[in-house]
Amino acid sequence: MLEVANLSVGRGGISLLNNVNFSLKAGHGLVLRGPNGVGKTSLLRSVAGLQRPLCGDISLDGSIAYAAHVDGNKGQLTVRENLNFWADVYGSEMTEEALIAFKLHDLGQRPAANLSAGQKRRLSLARMLVTGCKVWVMDEPTVSLDQENIALFCVAVERHLQLGGIVLLSSHSKLELNIETLDLVQFRASQRIIVSAFDKAIE
Repeated sequence: MLEVANLSVGRGGISLLNNVNFSLKAGHGLVLRGPNGVGKTSLLRSVAGLQRPLCGDISLDGSIAYAAHVDGNKGQLTVRENLNFWADVYGSEMTEEALIAFKLHDLGQRPAANLSAGQKRRLSLARMLVTGCKVWVMDEPTVSLDQENIALFCVAVERHLQLGGIVLLSSHSKLELNIETLDLVQFRASQRIIVSAFDKAIE
């Protein structure tokens, strides 16, 4: 289970969201909506353990994988080598499954630096699968993807949920996913209090 209770987050010394609450059980997902700057990324980073919230509680039962705006691929490594690297880190044997799920098999020997923007994004998302983590947290995962590959992503997410996983993501895209949405505008801080250094990355 992933549970967020009375969570307040900020960015750049300014409070953004107050008293956010939601809970996700195995097999459930949530799409965070809201305009640019509302606090989606700050909330996701806090859930992923990369940024301290202002206050509130985050309870997580299971391992977590996080995909940010930046793809995070190793350009000098091939597509397959990138996935094998993360599979080794997490003790997973899902490289082949990930290559097939995101139609990367024919690109397996190509250096990541030579991929198109959409191909790099697919590789980044395939990395989520090879981790074997139960909880996926993703910030705008469909950026640079065309409609065909957005559909591939949705299939992968639905499959992850069917296997008892949990998905939390932000998106401006229309996604064919049978999961709930949460508009963060309702949690926007009414007073944007300036607090020094509260959004420093956790060391």
